[in-house]
Amino acid sequence: MDTFEAIEKRRSIKHYDPGHEMTDAEIGKLFQSAVLSPTAFNIQNWRFVVVKDRALREDIRKAAWDQEQVTDASLLIVLCADVKAWEKEPARYWKDGPEEVQGIIVPAIDNYYRNKDQVQRDEGMRSCGIVAQTIMLAAKAMGYDSCPMDGFDFDAVGKLINLPPDHVISMLVVVGKSSKDAWPRPGQLPLDEVIIHNRF
Repeated sequence: MDTFEAIEKRRSIKHYDPGHEMTDAEIGKLFQSAVLSPTAFNIQNWRFVVVKDRALREDIRKAAWDQEQVTDASLLIVLCADVKAWEKEPARYWKDGPEEVQGIIVPAIDNYYRNKDQVQRDEGMRSCGIVAQTIMLAAKAMGYDSCPMDGFDFDAVGKLINLPPDHVISMLVVVGKSSKDAWPRPGQLPLDEVIIHNRF
């Protein structure tokens, strides 16, 4: 499946075959694709909490307004951002880069994020949004369906997964075999309403 077809066919699926399991190789392939997503300064600040424990998934479902895809999809990912990734051994993000680039970029990471809590959080959310789309398109290319979710109690889920204090939850993403088609697309806004040339 090419990229344009994956974009056209990707839908937010709510109903999954609860008996279907993805293989370890498929899950590995999905995440190997995901981590190629871009992040500012290559800080790779996404963290993927892959929830396999059935009881924990049931608890998360309760915190997600009893939405069945939380337990029925093959894969449940609590997509988080480490908002302090920028200061955790930042040289490792550029260990394979040219030395002259390392000397410029690594100090710039600190200058860009230090004492800027909102920038750190915003960066994490941007990174998670990008990687979520990569996961969903890769899943579609592999013959799977997916759904991004923000319909849940973020604090409750954070407690359930022991979310560290320097992390935030961005969304849930489920992946699996659909058991029911999505509704027809409800309507896209015309391009001339969403594309602004040069200035508002």
